[in-house]
Amino acid sequence: MSDLRTFRPGGARIVAYGVAVLMVLLTVVIGLALPDEISFTPAEDVTLWAIIAVVLTLLHGVGRSLVRADDDGVEVLNGYRRRHVPWSEIQGFAMNTGAPWPTLVTKDDDRINLFAIQGSDGAYARQAVAYLRGRLEP
Repeated sequence: MSDLRTFRPGGARIVAYGVAVLMVLLTVVIGLALPDEISFTPAEDVTLWAIIAVVLTLLHGVGRSLVRADDDGVEVLNGYRRRHVPWSEIQGFAMNTGAPWPTLVTKDDDRINLFAIQGSDGAYARQAVAYLRGRLEP
């Protein structure tokens, strides 16, 4: 039987998606509330929505981050970059006091930040790191 655990950011995910919804709502409300004599050119409209799209894309990158541990290894999705590291290549997991997130350390001394496990999530972050450390071969 497979042991699969997925970790996602708590507070950071709520903030990212909350800000995204709020930003779109405020843009629409302000746009509808403007007096008729104020209008934007098509170029200004495209520029405004392009900037909003870029910000929404960045916020979604924060919200979709994850760390997934299964019997084969650890999958890390930081924003839009996905990496899979087999257990045999993992040296350990570092999470210093006050660190914003833990780091996966490979046997080649590569370091991969685990954005999905936010230090600000407190006990959840500590439990996630303890679980990952516990999965390592002695």
